[in-house]
Amino acid sequence: MSEEKRPLKEILGKMVVTKEGKRLGTINDITFETRSGELIQIVIKNPTSYTQNLNLERTSVGELLVPHNSIMAIGDFVVVSEEDLM
Repeated sequence: MSEEKRPLKEILGKMVVTKEGKRLGTINDITFETRSGELIQIVIKNPTSYTQNLNLERTSVGELLVPHNSIMAIGDFVVVSEEDLM
């Protein structure tokens, strides 16, 4: 993914999908390094049933934590590589 920086408000609420088109849920928040601004992970709310097959960490309220290295593109959707999630 390119190093283009985007405001948080542009990313919140976007649907997260795999490059194969499987829906994972919507972005609720992000985690980043405060000193550098480097993205660490995205937090997905309302995960779909498809996410049960993936080896992803979950928060105490059931949100999914998707590592930044799996993000392939950010546009109308946030596209992630499913291979990086397993």
